[in-house]
Amino acid sequence: MTDLFYSPAYGLAGYSFDTTRKAAWIAESLAQAPIPGIRLCAPAPLDEAAVAAVHDSAYVTAVRIGRPRSLAESQEFSWDPGLWPMVLASNGGVVAAAQAALQEGVAGSLSSGLHHARYDSGAGYCTFNGLALAARAVLAAGARSVLILDLDAHCGGGTYTLIRDDPAIWQLDVAVHIFDHYLPRGRGTRDLVGTAAAYLPTIRARLAALADHAFDLCLYNAGMDPHEDCLIGGLPGITDAILAEREQLVFRWCLRRGLPIAFVPAGGYIGGRLDIPHLVALHRLTLAAAAAG
Repeated sequence: MTDLFYSPAYGLAGYSFDTTRKAAWIAESLAQAPIPGIRLCAPAPLDEAAVAAVHDSAYVTAVRIGRPRSLAESQEFSWDPGLWPMVLASNGGVVAAAQAALQEGVAGSLSSGLHHARYDSGAGYCTFNGLALAARAVLAAGARSVLILDLDAHCGGGTYTLIRDDPAIWQLDVAVHIFDHYLPRGRGTRDLVGTAAAYLPTIRARLAALADHAFDLCLYNAGMDPHEDCLIGGLPGITDAILAEREQLVFRWCLRRGLPIAFVPAGGYIGGRLDIPHLVALHRLTLAAAAAG
């Protein structure tokens, strides 16, 4: 059974956007059409000290109290009192999924809005960086090495700024859009793919290149915004079938290696030809692949 962490608190912010609403959409879909092997669990929220261990305390305070407003809204959401408990809950879910994956092999959280957040500000709809928070939490608990696998449409530059000097964390980033671009040094790779035909081969090659690297956990940022119908980041030719194959590739790669994997749904935005049911169906591809192992 795969634990999938979720709480209605993931949507407490008043600002209505996919990042603050999609967790509820996916959870509602599971109530209506369960995926065998997926079990919803409520995570414990993080406390302020846990967040401040990764992010600047002045920024953390700004998100909590809403002042200065420019800093509290640096992720591009209008601030309201629900933002603080929302991000504590959703980031707590990422940490809980990472801890559960180490014990059970696979776990996830319906958390979104993570990989653009920086040490002292938010960015790109991301308030706090749950990927960095989860990596640091499992390392503090005894893990030796963590792989952050980022397959969101956009580059994970925020994550990179937080983990680039940590020799225990490796970042493999395959993007299709230049937003949050960075040039990695030392550990990790960042690819910007320009055609659908090159997308899966690039991911396969990057995973194959890690054959000689040992990790205790894979943190998977499973973005669906590479889909051709997504207005924010989509690449023509990337279809449901390609993303389904990507999910199977990732989870089978981890299974073959005996590598625990914790996943989050990451990007994916309604608009144009992509409506809520289709977006939810795309994110369910990740859940189905996780349950299948």
